[in-house]
Amino acid sequence: QVHLVESGGGLVQPGGSLRLSCAASGSIFRINAMGWYRQAPGKQRELVASITSGGSANYADSVKGRFTISRDNAKNTVYLQMSSLKPEDTAVYYCNADAIAYSGTYYRPYDSWGQGTQVTVSS
Repeated sequence: QVHLVESGGGLVQPGGSLRLSCAASGSIFRINAMGWYRQAPGKQRELVASITSGGSANYADSVKGRFTISRDNAKNTVYLQMSSLKPEDTAVYYCNADAIAYSGTYYRPYDSWGQGTQVTVSS
């Protein structure tokens, strides 16, 4: 199995910055893409940013130029540096990993999610 734990959320004023972290653990053979999604109240979950194992990143138009995704493959950890935060960035942020891990019987793909971390941008 693959277990994801996020950290770094909180309350920040507009224009401020936060850094989210997500560490993956378990009997992991390989992690392919990792990403951050967010879900605001009354809205669908949306992709914020994703990154491949080779470091190629993809961003939602709404966060381009303000957010930066990165990963440390040795630590199975993905980060999201958020700057110039706006009230509309307020949401629960979820980490996602596309990985190959041992099930106890064989290796198989896992599409895993973290428990989410709240980010609130407000004055």
